[in-house]
Amino acid sequence: MEKPEPSPAAVAAFEALAADVVHAGATVRKMFGAVSLMVGGKAIGCLYGDAVAFKLGRESPAHAEALALPGAVLFDPSGMDRPFKDWVVVPLASAGHCVAPAEAALASTDV
Repeated sequence: MEKPEPSPAAVAAFEALAADVVHAGATVRKMFGAVSLMVGGKAIGCLYGDAVAFKLGRESPAHAEALALPGAVLFDPSGMDRPFKDWVVVPLASAGHCVAPAEAALASTDV
């Protein structure tokens, strides 16, 4: 399955989100064929169409909170019903809701 292309508005929202978390040691670079938030060489989030996928850990409160957001789903980049259970996709239409999952993903890194 082909990865959805982000809109210019989604790219701008992702860039703003990245600027909010870069202070904590996150960097922005390409991984998985997408612009990603990285910490210590590990992806903690990536732009996916008009949404951001965050690695939160399936048993964490942040994972449950992110899944409760409108339009949020488990990240299934293949589109073949094989989601990454630790990852949650949060639509950038609710950009104000993306900061908490980004900070939780940063906090959950073992770097």
